[in-house]
Amino acid sequence: MSASSLPPTPQSAVRERAASRSKGPRMIDVARLAGVSQQTVSRVVAGATNVAPDIRERVEKAIAQLRYRRNPAASALASSRTMTIGVVSFELSVLGPSVALYGISEEARKHGYSTRLVTLGSLDRETIRAALDSIGPDAVDGIVVLAPLYEALAVLQGLDTDTPIVTFEQGTPPSPTSISIDEVRGARMAVRHLLDLGHETVWHVQGPPGWMASTARARGWADELSAAGRAAPPPIATSDWSAAEGYRVGQQLSRDRSVTAVFAANDPFALGLTKAFDDAGLRVPEDISVVGFDNVKESPFFRPALTTVTLDFEAIGHIAVTRILAMIKGEAEGDIPLIEPALVIRDTTAPPRR
Repeated sequence: MSASSLPPTPQSAVRERAASRSKGPRMIDVARLAGVSQQTVSRVVAGATNVAPDIRERVEKAIAQLRYRRNPAASALASSRTMTIGVVSFELSVLGPSVALYGISEEARKHGYSTRLVTLGSLDRETIRAALDSIGPDAVDGIVVLAPLYEALAVLQGLDTDTPIVTFEQGTPPSPTSISIDEVRGARMAVRHLLDLGHETVWHVQGPPGWMASTARARGWADELSAAGRAAPPPIATSDWSAAEGYRVGQQLSRDRSVTAVFAANDPFALGLTKAFDDAGLRVPEDISVVGFDNVKESPFFRPALTTVTLDFEAIGHIAVTRILAMIKGEAEGDIPLIEPALVIRDTTAPPRR
């Protein structure tokens, strides 16, 4: 048998596959077109911050012109990284974590990373420890925790791990390793809007216990009423974040004709409230004004369209991945700034009837 007729060795087969993959544009081609070194191209592709803006722009233009796509497996092997970010979440049915998860996956994809999701069935120490163990440190380069509940954060603070972790914590001060929206400010904006319309006070439908968002939004409501010198009615407790709970509370409030304005801790509560008021013969906003929170995508199509506070939950995901990558490279500096809310005024608020 001649040498040319011998079956390929495993090593030659690997080389042939590598050669077939190399037919597309390579990093060296990008470097030549941009007039920089391969190391500079590698730093830009990896998202490093120590690259001059004009050089980064040249490299990115060259990448786009050549339609260069790096080989994630080769990059991971060269850097001893998994190119995977783990996500631990609880209650994905709740708006904030679900939208943040989308932002995480999108930002990770931009940087050549995949995501690995683990959902928590409970918040005890063993469950959270098992979730972290199942995705790291050998399987992921960093972990984002989307479980903004006091119980989960208490467990995380007691864990010892070298894997970079970023948490989503609602209503907390800025921190180097946690992302937060200024929900206290958002609640104050909602209450101030109702007081400026002429309402004497504002009732509050509070989120369920244990959630950081429930505490932050209730604190903002109470703080704004106190700053205005107004008495705060007792907040109304709920057991979950559903519209059904909002409807139940609305039935209760509709029997008290002194109620003219309600701040709901989320938009589903506001939807349930509006339905209960309508069933009781009360009109929104003519008889009772209602403000929600979160600005769900359906809120402009409520009847009437809902006045609410908008929160950029998707930005949480983008910021989380950016901070994780900076921590991996040892480049993370300073606190993560709070994400600012905004009041969206629609049709569910008006001056009180005299």
